[in-house]
Amino acid sequence: MNDEVPLDDEEFDAGLLEEELRRAAVILDPLPAELRQIAVEAYALHDLDARIAELTFDSVVDAIPVRGAGDVPRMLTFRAGEVTVDVEVTAQGLMGQVLPPQPARIEVLSGPQSAAPLLADDMGRFTTDAPLSGPFALRLRTGGEVVVTEWLRA
Repeated sequence: MNDEVPLDDEEFDAGLLEEELRRAAVILDPLPAELRQIAVEAYALHDLDARIAELTFDSVVDAIPVRGAGDVPRMLTFRAGEVTVDVEVTAQGLMGQVLPPQPARIEVLSGPQSAAPLLADDMGRFTTDAPLSGPFALRLRTGGEVVVTEWLRA
């Protein structure tokens, strides 16, 4: 026997159900405050007008390893349209070049804390002595254009 009463579409309020489910989730599985803060700060890093630079070369994946070589730098190449960024990542920091050569302001994104921006010279070269740890990306501002690289793990 089926004692269920059929629901009338006019009586069913999806908005009310959603609100009740949200309240239950807050009580039964609350979002940690640290995670909420990280999410808010990550959204602040979002540039709606930025072009995403695609990773086209990663020496960890694309290069042939040299036997006996230890502590070799990681070489990365990103491309967004006509802009190319070559980056060398070492335990001591990173250095790179924007091509075609041009001045640029580069920010190393590595979580909620923003690092001091790097300035690329007229040849497009930039460097930092701050070692990278964890996920990172680069945000470049060249003239009126903003380019953001994919996120990678150092």
